Amino acid sequence: MSHTAPSSRTAPLRARAEIDLAALRANVRTLRARAPHAELMAVVKSDAYGHGMLPCARAARAAGATWLGTATPHEALTLRDAGVEGRILCWLWTPGGPWREGIEADLDMAVSGLWALEEVTAAARAVGRPARIQLKADTGLGRNGCQPADWPELVAAARAAEDDGLVDVTGLWSHFACADEPGHPSIAAQLAVFRDMLDHAEKAGIEPEVRHMANSPATLTIPEAHFDLVRTGIAMYGISPSPELGTPADFGLRPVMTLAASVALVKHVPEGHGVSYGHHYVTADETTLGLIPVGYADGIPRHASGTGPVLVAGEWRRVAGRVAMDQFVVDLGGQTVPEGTEAVLFGPGDRGEPSAEDWAQAAGTIAYEIVTRIGSRVPRVYVNEGQDPDDFHE
Repeated sequence: MSHTAPSSRTAPLRARAEIDLAALRANVRTLRARAPHAELMAVVKSDAYGHGMLPCARAARAAGATWLGTATPHEALTLRDAGVEGRILCWLWTPGGPWREGIEADLDMAVSGLWALEEVTAAARAVGRPARIQLKADTGLGRNGCQPADWPELVAAARAAEDDGLVDVTGLWSHFACADEPGHPSIAAQLAVFRDMLDHAEKAGIEPEVRHMANSPATLTIPEAHFDLVRTGIAMYGISPSPELGTPADFGLRPVMTLAASVALVKHVPEGHGVSYGHHYVTADETTLGLIPVGYADGIPRHASGTGPVLVAGEWRRVAGRVAMDQFVVDLGGQTVPEGTEAVLFGPGDRGEPSAEDWAQAAGTIAYEIVTRIGSRVPRVYVNEGQDPDDFHE
């Protein structure tokens, strides 16, 4: 599932996404300290938000994450096939499973409705061992999860399946709609609904190992939502889940991914020269153009045409004209740099480079999308893979 890449800073020269595993481990420890009475789930769905699922899962485990979380069963089974042990919750199931494989792989599997409970219990009968399931409540997000009106029926059916030895209900959980907007009225409303649904399930005889609702923003800003387990996704990768409330540094986090490419060509062009498709950019003066050999096929957002920032030779430059499939151009303003000069699209900012949030602003999106969309043509290069002295230390 994760991208194969050398374990050094020497990557193919066209482009690379450098993944700092020491930063990831430090972020996990920071997040654990924010929720000291709860366990921490490291969410590694979507190839760890583009960072590489297997290396990031192992690094998070090393830093004290007791659970891993994935969206699809394929992601969870890939972790197991790679030898990753411990608890893994997988929540995005569709009819047909693979429930049996999930049971055999010792996954914890989310159940949001009776159809899923019926399928997982049938699989448990076929396998001859109980399935570990977690009942998900829709407390107001309106996506996956069981509506409050349907909750008593689902809980009763799950209790009956427990009595039959077909399932163990290991968790009860939900998800926020607006945790990145502290004070939003939906937060208190969802917490109240969740507590009512927990109370009903527990009075019906459900004894969960973990109750959980907090995503990254709730982990950082809503301590009353921590319960027994927090699920940290984007914050673990050093990106602020709520830029309006603070930068990564404000939360004690460090961006994990640095995206860089080699300048492929530098050339002098006259005033009035069109640049890239549609000539949406025309040079105002005689200048130099630098060709950056990544494009929307690599995950560079076309919506950042004309606005995306890049650090070249110590100066911020903007995408000149449209982002194409494999390349884009920056106007170097007459500066001449050698071909092969590093162009840094985003990173932690140590060298004055833009951040993923800067690209999100340029493209009118969120930083989650910027890092997650970086494609498989860009090799991931893992640095600082060794365990830190304070891993596992409280």
